[in-house]
Amino acid sequence: MIICKTRKEISAAVANIRKQGRSLGFIPTMGALHQGHISLVKKSIEENDCTAVSIFVNPTQFNNQNDLKTYPRTIDADIALLESVGADIAFIPTVDVMYPEGLENVTESYDFGPIGQVMEGIARPGHFNGVGIVVHRLFELVPADRAYFGMKDFQQIAIIKEMVRQRDIHIEIIPCPIVREEDGMALSSRNIRLSEEQRKQAVQISQTLFKAQELAKTASVAEVQTFVETTVNSVPLLSVEYFSIVNAHTMQPVTSWDETDWVVGCITVNVGDVRLIDNITLKK
Repeated sequence: MIICKTRKEISAAVANIRKQGRSLGFIPTMGALHQGHISLVKKSIEENDCTAVSIFVNPTQFNNQNDLKTYPRTIDADIALLESVGADIAFIPTVDVMYPEGLENVTESYDFGPIGQVMEGIARPGHFNGVGIVVHRLFELVPADRAYFGMKDFQQIAIIKEMVRQRDIHIEIIPCPIVREEDGMALSSRNIRLSEEQRKQAVQISQTLFKAQELAKTASVAEVQTFVETTVNSVPLLSVEYFSIVNAHTMQPVTSWDETDWVVGCITVNVGDVRLIDNITLKK
């Protein structure tokens, strides 16, 4: 596996792949890799001749500086894991490499319309603009054929697809299923910050979503909404930030199952100072 840290190194590695006429898959990550990330890497390896993975904790998408400071960083373990599964390139830039003009001079701005004005768009002002900026820059540095993203970040995938459309970037965005622990909890880099007791309680997030999926077959949207919020909030260490039942195509809230062919329930829960997200299809 080639490790690239500079623009020159990643450009040379990609140019070499292109010179050989080989296809390239790309997985942008913020590191602290887990089996969810690895499922994306394996999917890319299946579908492309070469696979590149970036590891970069992007400061422009954090509206909470403490969240940025405490975000897990496990770079040596990440490199070993990527090597073990057969990734071809690890791109590990610094902030100076990604933002050579200095963070204070970053001027890019995105308007994602209604899809960016709900859920995470409300809860984390500026977050999606930061996502758009860094993913666009990564796509310029690693101009792959396909890029792979986990569906745990459901709204983020919609944002990235819209960014690609707006900037006319020729890359296929491949959404991949959520990978869960044996007990159903969605894998997340943030999970390692949970105490033993918090982890024990946090599984109730996914367990409640699974029950909501069943309930949606017979109950109204409002009833499912109330059930999820009440159930999760009744768990001592959990606090629902939001639970939104949305049209999966537009990210807009629905009030009836008949409004669209695909409905998803998206949840964000605070477990102490750890913020966890998850989602589940309620109709498709």
